[in-house]
Amino acid sequence: MDSDNHLPKPDPNSDHSDPALRRKHAAMIERLSNLHQTRLTRKPDPESNSTASFLSRFTESKNSIESTLTRIRQTPDPHSDPTLKPELDNVSMSIADLEKLVAENTFSLPSYEVRTCLKTITDLKQFVEQVTGEVIPRKKFSFKNKSTKKITTQNDTVSEVPNVESKSTGFRVLDSPGFRGKENEVLVKEFNKGNDNEEIREFVLSELSGCEVRLMGCVRALFVHKLIDCKVYVGPIFGSVLIEEATNCVFVMASHQIRIHQAKGCDFYLRARSRPIIEDSNGVRFAPYCLKYDGVEKDLEEANLGEETGNWSNVDDFKWLRAVQSPNWSILPENERLGTIDISNRDPKI
Repeated sequence: MDSDNHLPKPDPNSDHSDPALRRKHAAMIERLSNLHQTRLTRKPDPESNSTASFLSRFTESKNSIESTLTRIRQTPDPHSDPTLKPELDNVSMSIADLEKLVAENTFSLPSYEVRTCLKTITDLKQFVEQVTGEVIPRKKFSFKNKSTKKITTQNDTVSEVPNVESKSTGFRVLDSPGFRGKENEVLVKEFNKGNDNEEIREFVLSELSGCEVRLMGCVRALFVHKLIDCKVYVGPIFGSVLIEEATNCVFVMASHQIRIHQAKGCDFYLRARSRPIIEDSNGVRFAPYCLKYDGVEKDLEEANLGEETGNWSNVDDFKWLRAVQSPNWSILPENERLGTIDISNRDPKI
């Protein structure tokens, strides 16, 4: 006869099973069923689902923009339709809003998703420029000669060039206002001042050497290209700043997103809503924003940049994948930092 330790397992459906074991088995089945129902009805954790929620919102906006651009491109007689230009302006605003959305969520998103979203925004900008060139009369985007064309505005001279293109990012500027091709000058511009109600969405600084640039007020985006030995003092940027090819420069700027490519030996005094991004750069140093001019605090609040986030010291180097600190950037020592820079007094442009 077998010992008690080797008794066969009772059959819960058998009339000869131990009633106690049958009750125990039934209780176990009930617990498992309740656990399964709890899992089915449990609400998802908002934090764990934040990336998926952002990507869903981003994709929905991207698809809407692409759909609108495709419809505009298919307009039978676009040159005679006066509604297309305002509609394209609205598309550009939507892209800027999408860029702002990415900037505000950069801190919580994986680096790969940030890069993918930024590439998508670059593609959308190219798409809207391509469609604009197709449906708006070409005379608005054509220039008769290669020399820069000067446009005189309130106390300022800005210039236009046929095209500025960045091979690494695909960023192109067709007719954005800006300062280009200057040397050893003080360049001053005020945004949203006086009776000028026309909003400047993008401003360009390109091919400057030994210049001091003072930009006061708010602008949606700033593109910086090929600067050497320059000092750039910038009020708040609603969207993003893209800097490419800067050498031995000082930048003081506040923006939702700041991307820096191919910078060498530059100092950045920043206030940013998201972590600054550097790529293919070295010898760059970072410190907190230190700009002052009449109305700067109001402008910062309007651009949602009134609060110091500390992100100026949280730099992402996209070309440095190791867990240790990137050698390409550092915190600017306090004893080497500039004091508060006041650009309230407008010097006449040389």
